[in-house]
Amino acid sequence: MLWTITVILVLIWFIGLVTGFTMGGLVHILLVVAIVVVLINVIQGRKGV
Repeated sequence: MLWTITVILVLIWFIGLVTGFTMGGLVHILLVVAIVVVLINVIQGRKGV
């Protein structure tokens, strides 16, 4: 689920860069938050999957 959200945010961010259309800073903030959460999960390791 987390990876899906991250991929979607990266795609929206990339489309925004290519087309020049951005939804303000919201997409960039969400992208940074998603990357931080992924890094925390990778560093701590997944427990009990």
